[in-house]
Amino acid sequence: MTRTTTPAAAAGTWQLGSFTVNRLGFGAMRLMGGGEGRGRETAIAVLRRAVELGVNHIDTAAFYFSGAYSANELINTALAPYADDLVITTKVGPGRDASGEWLPPARPEQLRGQVEENLRQLGREHLDVVNLRLGEQLERGTGSLADRFGALAELREAGLIRELGISNVGPEHLAEAKAIAPVVCVQNQYGLTARREDDDLVRLCAEQGIAFVPFFAVASGQAAVDERVETVARHHGVTAAQIRLAWTLHRSPNVLAIPGTGDIDHLQQNVAAGGLKLSEEDIRSIEGLGTASET
Repeated sequence: MTRTTTPAAAAGTWQLGSFTVNRLGFGAMRLMGGGEGRGRETAIAVLRRAVELGVNHIDTAAFYFSGAYSANELINTALAPYADDLVITTKVGPGRDASGEWLPPARPEQLRGQVEENLRQLGREHLDVVNLRLGEQLERGTGSLADRFGALAELREAGLIRELGISNVGPEHLAEAKAIAPVVCVQNQYGLTARREDDDLVRLCAEQGIAFVPFFAVASGQAAVDERVETVARHHGVTAAQIRLAWTLHRSPNVLAIPGTGDIDHLQQNVAAGGLKLSEEDIRSIEGLGTASET
C-alpha cells in the first residue's frame, strides 16, 4: 500500500516547514487511557495501525505518561526505526514530576533539558517539530514568549530541532515568535463548540502559510449543537465525532487534525473522517444556519 492511496491522505496534505504531512494525524495523549482496560500492547498496536493507515504526523509530549509507560516510549517501541516521512511533533514548556504533579513552566534555561528528554525517549538525534506551549494546562498563555522561544530558536540553530511552533497562544504571540524564528504551526484548543474566538487566528495562520492544529476538536457538550451534529451524522451514516472532525478539516486547508484514541476501531473511524466531504448545506445545518437534507 503506497502512502498516496492510504485513508489518511484523503483530506490532502500541508507543509510543516520542510515536512509534508497528511492533514489527518494522530494525537498520542489518549494512549494513556489504561483505565478503560487498554494496556501497553494495545497502545502499540494502535500506533502501528495509524501508520498503516497513512498517518505521518504524530503529536506527543514528554509529559504524556501514566504508570509504567509514556507516550514517547510507546512511539519509540512501536515505530522505530522511523519511516522517512513520519513527522513527530512534541511540546515543551510544561512538565510533570515522577508522581504526575504539574511543575512550574520551564524557564528558558530549562528548555534544553526538556528537548533532550524528548530526544532520549523517542530515540532521535533531532526533533522534527517542537511547540512552545504557554499557560498552565488549558489556560491560555499570557505575557511575552520571547525568552523561551529564543532559547528554542538557538536549539534549532544547533541542529537539535528542525521546525518550531507555538501552542495555547493568541495572535500577539504569533507575531512575537515570528520576529525571532520561523513558525510552522499554532496548536490551540479549538472546535465546533470550543474557543471559536480563534476563527480569526485560523484565517491569520492560513494567510501566512502556517498550520493551525486544534486539540480536543471533537469535544461536545452543547445540547443544541450536539443534536444538529447527530442529525448530519445520521444523514451520512457516520458518528458524531467523525462529523466534528470533518467540520474541523473543512474550516481551512491549513487546519491539521490530531484526534487521539487508544482504541483501534475509533482510530479507524477518525482516519476515515479525513475522507468525509461535507456539503455547504451540512455546514449550515451544523452551525445552526439551516437543515440537512432528509435521508
